[in-house]
Amino acid sequence: MTTHAPLRFVAVGDSFTEGVGDVDLRLPNDCRGWADRVAEELAKHQPEVHYANLALRGRRLKQIVAEQLEPALGLAPTLVSFHAGGNDLLGARLDMRSLIRGFEDAVARLVQTGAKVVLFTEYNVPLSPVLEPLKLRSAVFNKHVRRISATYGTLLVDHWCFEKYQDRRMWAPDRLHMSSLGHEYMAKKVLEVLGAEHSLASPALARLEPRSRAGIMLDDAAWLRRDVAPWLSRRFRGVSSGDNLSARWPALMPPVIPERLGAAAMALVSH
Repeated sequence: MTTHAPLRFVAVGDSFTEGVGDVDLRLPNDCRGWADRVAEELAKHQPEVHYANLALRGRRLKQIVAEQLEPALGLAPTLVSFHAGGNDLLGARLDMRSLIRGFEDAVARLVQTGAKVVLFTEYNVPLSPVLEPLKLRSAVFNKHVRRISATYGTLLVDHWCFEKYQDRRMWAPDRLHMSSLGHEYMAKKVLEVLGAEHSLASPALARLEPRSRAGIMLDDAAWLRRDVAPWLSRRFRGVSSGDNLSARWPALMPPVIPERLGAAAMALVSH
């Protein structure tokens, strides 16, 4: 994908694309994420790369379309990543046909710009029996994402098929978002789909030590108290964890590489 033409990369979506789980207190919303990492790698190998990330946690498809699609199109991107539908699949009531139709309409609008578009399948998080009923929903949705990708000629990052995500270390403690390791590996897979040069390696994960039954029960209890209860409370109240947040990088700019930031620059980008 390395070219001499300017690259304008715009990331659209929910917490997956915002970077939740890849904690970095130096950056807006205290996270980094795979999209930042992709932009950083692209900038190392191309002369002019600008990047915007409009994604926000908790957003459902209709919100993403209403809040992010027009701003994204207004940035005249040459590369767009689009991930949506994951929060819809978690809902108690789901109109799958409406979800798929809305997803396809959004993809059609992005493709019409002439930008290269990257889509993603959802992943069946394997870390809790509580989440197992989502598998069928995700499988049906993913079937249509693959069809839509083929129909509109987009690139596809088939997250569902990545076996490394069977390892719990690839996931944050909340069991729904990728960990820093997971985000870095996702960045690698996205760059591979783009056919772009990069310096990212697959994580070297030592064999996991087996956990005792008591340890598993304690971990599950902590997860239910720390993550599931607040999530259910927000759902009941009709609020989202992203309600008081703004897009991390709302305007096109050169990618920010945290390791190269001085103290003054870190304070500037984090506020």
